[in-house]
Amino acid sequence: MDIRKELASIIVGDLNSRWPYATTFLAKNDLEIEDDPSQKLSEVASDELLDQLAEFIIEMESFLSDDEEVVDEITIFGGNCKNGEPEGVRELTIRVGEVICIVGPTGSGKSRLLADIEWVAQKDTPTGRSVLINGHTPESKWRTSSEHKLVAQLSQNMNFVMDLSVEEFLTLHAESRQTENPEEKIQQIWNDANALAGEPFDLDTPITSLSGGQSRALMIADTAVLSKSPVVLIDEIENAGIDRQKALDILVSQDKIVLMATHDPILALMGDRRVVINNGGMKSVVEPSEEEHANLVDLRALDDRMMKLRHRLRMGERLDEV
Repeated sequence: MDIRKELASIIVGDLNSRWPYATTFLAKNDLEIEDDPSQKLSEVASDELLDQLAEFIIEMESFLSDDEEVVDEITIFGGNCKNGEPEGVRELTIRVGEVICIVGPTGSGKSRLLADIEWVAQKDTPTGRSVLINGHTPESKWRTSSEHKLVAQLSQNMNFVMDLSVEEFLTLHAESRQTENPEEKIQQIWNDANALAGEPFDLDTPITSLSGGQSRALMIADTAVLSKSPVVLIDEIENAGIDRQKALDILVSQDKIVLMATHDPILALMGDRRVVINNGGMKSVVEPSEEEHANLVDLRALDDRMMKLRHRLRMGERLDEV
């Protein structure tokens, strides 16, 4: 049935169950639905408002639709370095479940690579790179539609300004996406976030009172569970004071492609591969060797020791003996 025709005959009692977000739209347009559930919506809403509501519902159903293209892999075709010479890496394919580290000096071009991926470049950026999705030239929706974001970014600085508790914030996000079993998803996010954070927090904790590490942990868990973006970009996770390995495990378990710009040797060795950026171009792709994996064991032991010392300091202990 045509949505506009359905709105002409629907009763108030069925509206909220059919489209939970419709009553909010009507309220914002100065129409409060009466308590009588048997009343027809057309009796209280003008034709113009019903037309607007129908358009809004169509947009929301498109946004919330599960019939979205599943991204299994992205392919980046190399362009040119800053000096105009061809990039060393001419083709790079990244698949779901992979963690790719991007390493290079400050100003080498790491951000430009990430921007090209987010924009789904088609030889129309300064680098001349092009990006394919599942081996094909991507549809325009990945570039022009706000509902289809290829990349979800987690920046270094996470600052909340809303006066909400953790539970209220997660509920708002879950409801906006019409998530199935929202209570279960909220509990999962909260559990995962506390597993990442150095210091646990409650569901009724105001999000504005979360520390930097807690905020980053919450957003990583939230992105893993609720975000529809198939690619997750993390910038400098080493500065967040959270469990690096658990963070990556959570994201990968949700069928994400993880791109991580980092200067941390532990994170660089945790990745499946690392892309070396220099002079604005992809210089090489390095796969960790067995020797590097062996070194990772020692580096993790040192890092674990540092984490324990940090915890002791937080608890007010002295470090006369380390």
